[in-house]
Amino acid sequence: MTQLDEAISRYHRILESEPYRDLRWVKTLQEQMEARQLSTGGRLLCPFLRPNFVTQKQYDNLVKTGEALLSAVDRMLRMALASPALLSRMQLFPAEKMLAAIDPGYNLAEVSAQLDLQINNGSLYVTQYSAEAFSGAAWSEGLSELFYDCAPVKEFRRRYNLTRVGKKKPFLLALLKAYKMFAGSTLTAARKPSIAIVEFRSPTGRSEYDLYRDYFRSEGYACEVLAPDQLEYRNGVLRAGSFEIDLVYRRVSAQEFLLRYTLDHPLLEAYRDRKVCIVNSFRAELAHKKAMFALLTEEALVAKFPLMERKAIREHVPWTRVLKAGKTVLPNGKTTEDLVEYVKQHREKLVLRPNDEHTDLQSFSGHEHDEGSWARAIREALRAPYVVQEHVAPARSIFPIMNYGLLEFREMQVDVQPQAFLGKVAGCSTYVSSSGPGNYSASAGIAPTFIIDPRN
Repeated sequence: MTQLDEAISRYHRILESEPYRDLRWVKTLQEQMEARQLSTGGRLLCPFLRPNFVTQKQYDNLVKTGEALLSAVDRMLRMALASPALLSRMQLFPAEKMLAAIDPGYNLAEVSAQLDLQINNGSLYVTQYSAEAFSGAAWSEGLSELFYDCAPVKEFRRRYNLTRVGKKKPFLLALLKAYKMFAGSTLTAARKPSIAIVEFRSPTGRSEYDLYRDYFRSEGYACEVLAPDQLEYRNGVLRAGSFEIDLVYRRVSAQEFLLRYTLDHPLLEAYRDRKVCIVNSFRAELAHKKAMFALLTEEALVAKFPLMERKAIREHVPWTRVLKAGKTVLPNGKTTEDLVEYVKQHREKLVLRPNDEHTDLQSFSGHEHDEGSWARAIREALRAPYVVQEHVAPARSIFPIMNYGLLEFREMQVDVQPQAFLGKVAGCSTYVSSSGPGNYSASAGIAPTFIIDPRN
């Protein structure tokens, strides 16, 4: 049994011991979540009764690997922007290419980013890279504060040191650095930018980014969470009513935006005229595409990357190719004359994924299909921008939940999601579900993340 397994077992034994068996402490914890607005759509964000634990070694590896990959993605993004041939391999729509061509006014590819990781014992694989916005960090911070002081965790802390990860300040500092580069010599020390967080508002009216809005205001910055429909552009100023906007944090992907609006939307007009600083820029969309993994896992393209970046790609990024007929290099280094035929014959270890997660296209895992349905999935994937990727076994762990007043233990999928600002990892959240991100059942949600270390 590993150190981590032993810690989880000890925590579960605490929950089953006499002081906590009646679960009154759970009701108190859930009431605290409601009071802190750690719920959405009428359900709590965290239905689980323990945090997710990572060891210091795992966290250090997460940081080291994450930062190397962030650097590699940034390097490849700049290469693609400078090369029409590489850019064409990103499978962008024409309007996305037009937006990527606009200079954002600052020389940073991604101000904020988030990775999805599968951590299994000694292995770590990146399954998703999100550059348009990150999620879960503010909620995870609030949950960490509540769990740290709840009764069974206090008991657990008698044997283990727990370290909370992630704060809001690195996000604000990253935004301000981008804005300082954007404003240049026109920026005065006394002038604080007005910040708009632009997103499609939830039907519940509650957003995680309300927490960031409140934090920014507490730091002296005017801030509003706005929908794209609220924006106007007049006389060189982007505004929402009387609120004039200097800096936009974009919580809307380019593809989502372009499905609803045309290229003369006020936000895009202000962006083209360099009248507003948008973070992340629309250029960051390139990093979000699954085709970015295809470029990174092509040895010839990364041959001149620094050794640490090449090592991180080789060990932690699953082999990926844009799905199309033709010759390609396989995971074993050999060459196949027809990628599509290879995909047909090796379904058990492959996954088909849409190039952009912000679509209604579905993913297909080969091990869940027979030959006939896999062939149909391939035909469907060839009609749209898709990639084929090596299957990564999901990390799974046992989590306790309260179900109809009773304590239950369920095996769940665990997606660790580090957030990074200006290329540096500054915390992580954890999404726990029966089948990974995108699963929104009652038994899915965010678990606070703690670094665990036994007391001497």
